[in-house]
Amino acid sequence: MSNTRQLHLTAFMRPVSLHTGAWRYPGSYADANFNLAHLKSFIQKLEAAKFDAFFMADHLAVLNMPIEALRRSQTTTSFEPFTLLSALSQVTEKIGLAATASTTYDEPYHIARRFASLDHLSNGRAAWNIVTTANPDSAKNFGRDEHMDHSDRYKRAREFYDVVTGLWDSFADDAFIRDQESGIFLDPAKMHTLNHVGDELKVKGPLNIARPVQGWPVIVQAGQSDPGRQLAGETAEVVFCSPANIDAAKALYADIKGRAEAAGRKREHINILPAALVIIGDTIQDAKEKRLKLDSLVHYESSIASLSIALGTDASRFDPDGPLPTDLPETNASKTGREAVLRLAREEGLTVRQLAQRFGGYAGNAFVGTAQSIADEWEKWLKEEASDGFTVCFPYLPQGLDDVVEKLVPELQRRGIFRKDYEGTTLREHFGLPRPENQFFPKGEST
Repeated sequence: MSNTRQLHLTAFMRPVSLHTGAWRYPGSYADANFNLAHLKSFIQKLEAAKFDAFFMADHLAVLNMPIEALRRSQTTTSFEPFTLLSALSQVTEKIGLAATASTTYDEPYHIARRFASLDHLSNGRAAWNIVTTANPDSAKNFGRDEHMDHSDRYKRAREFYDVVTGLWDSFADDAFIRDQESGIFLDPAKMHTLNHVGDELKVKGPLNIARPVQGWPVIVQAGQSDPGRQLAGETAEVVFCSPANIDAAKALYADIKGRAEAAGRKREHINILPAALVIIGDTIQDAKEKRLKLDSLVHYESSIASLSIALGTDASRFDPDGPLPTDLPETNASKTGREAVLRLAREEGLTVRQLAQRFGGYAGNAFVGTAQSIADEWEKWLKEEASDGFTVCFPYLPQGLDDVVEKLVPELQRRGIFRKDYEGTTLREHFGLPRPENQFFPKGEST
């Protein structure tokens, strides 16, 4: 094992690409979100490359967007995560299986059962991405007219976590005796009834599934608001986030790690993995041209709204093929978002059309270059404590995924900052996380 601190890599696979133009890229699989054979090939390639996990995010409603944008985007629909990951668990052996499940529109008993089941099916590779659900349209799919307030969602989420982990600890690890000779299957003294009554939830328990292989599936959290960071600091073992650049990433990293320490946790037991769109070329210019080609596949009329929102002014009145005007009026729009547009226009010399397509395609943090130049950047992020690795987003599939596993991963391995093989079989072992002690049956003892 290398003494050098190493990157952790997960693959963001729901949708298979966050870029709205990905399905149109030459050679891409337009039906990849709903094609099991393609998804099977993707996860097996990622496992061969020794990725930590295959991450399935989720939405509980079709995203609220203009009809023209909806008509042209592949990012709004995909398989239900548990169904897919259960199938993929049977064609893989080591790679982790992470799924989003909402604390706002589900119940703790459901979540506890599903993740315990997936952890057993996969021999200890499940992870729960705790979300409170941001899309207000989801409420209308669950018998509600209004979305729960932000602070109330996080209050429920914190209690929800306590209930789910309590349910996972319903049985001691050695509760199931299964002695065929004596006829004793289960020792009731090693079963705990939760009897939780809280401000938001009331759950009796126990869970009707044996304790998960990992004790608890790995806990992932994706919120970046102040309540989200606090929830991450108290509960998360992996944090999926989207800082705009390395400086913002360093600040986020220090903040969440500090909150974890304040909660009595070890810094190394929480892994910060920012989202990273990766586009690899034979040269840096080649990679940039791939990015421009990809962005050009985003329909202008359906993307100009994204640019207008970022600028706080109607960008459709500007010359699409001219530069962004420098005398933009002051507005109440987010100054951070506005500055990001202006900086992008300056640094890359993009036209209004290209800016709109960038913001309508994928405006998050991207690494565009050769395998060597991207490895340089990632090594810098790792050494300067901006991240513990990345949640990799692919620009198009299968080519973008193939470029990462065939070009970038070998370069990271050559530098000693990414594993050449798995050193364990469970996702906790991949991340170097301890197996949680059963809070009701410490060291296997009964009560």
